[in-house]
Amino acid sequence: MEALISRAKVLIEALPYIKEFWGRTVVVKYGGAAMTNEVIKQEILQDIVLMKFVGMNPVIVHGGGHEITRAMEQMGKKTEFAQGRRITDLETMGIIEMVLVGKLNQEIVAGLNRHGGRAVGLSGKDGGLLTARKAVIPGVDLGFVGEVLEVHAEIINTLDREKFIPVIAPVGVDHEGHTYNINADDVAAAIALTLRADKLVLLTNVAGIMRDSQKPETLIPTLKVQEMEDMIGQGTIQGGMLPKVRACERALNGGVRKTHIIDGRVSHALLLEIFTDQGIGTEMIKGGKS
Repeated sequence: MEALISRAKVLIEALPYIKEFWGRTVVVKYGGAAMTNEVIKQEILQDIVLMKFVGMNPVIVHGGGHEITRAMEQMGKKTEFAQGRRITDLETMGIIEMVLVGKLNQEIVAGLNRHGGRAVGLSGKDGGLLTARKAVIPGVDLGFVGEVLEVHAEIINTLDREKFIPVIAPVGVDHEGHTYNINADDVAAAIALTLRADKLVLLTNVAGIMRDSQKPETLIPTLKVQEMEDMIGQGTIQGGMLPKVRACERALNGGVRKTHIIDGRVSHALLLEIFTDQGIGTEMIKGGKS
């Protein structure tokens, strides 16, 4: 009986959040361990389907860097990076599109559908969703690495109205028809901004933003934009976390109410962050210092 009562209490704790987020859009960047660990992968897919069934509008943007690297190795092609970005020639772009659009996107769609959802796979090419431009780093030619120039969200809005879950591969096209590989965090932020989403959630392989990256107990539950800027200036936020924080900052400044960086290695990470009082990661909101 105690176990049953405990389950009921969990549902009651979630109730105000279910009411608050009914009809709201949540953009989820899905990547890292949440894509490579099969148990965690199924739990995240279940979380997304549940979000849809309780009235939210989840929009999924996925990465796939590990799978891309593995596919390139299998084809005997060396992976090169510059300032954290994969140098992408025409052959590499073909491999990236094959992995992201042809393989991973369809696997995620199939998994969501298997758990009772109605998912549809897209790339940035579909419906003119993502217009890209070539990313420029002084002194380095990244090749077909792009950044988001425009988001045309009509296809996402149509799928939402028809109760489908959009699953988006971060591949875009420029005005001349060239295909570009775009960072999934940046794509998720741009889409969240365009949709004026209630939340942007980035799944990562760390607990969140910490005052000391070597001490999980220094996790910061809530962080304001000005506090983020101070931590960047102090060098507390750096490396791979920096572009994620910058993506969250752009989304917040563009009208997204809250952004979250959470540990995708945790069982049912999305549900714990969205539907519980304590949450598990770092939420970022607009504003100055506390």
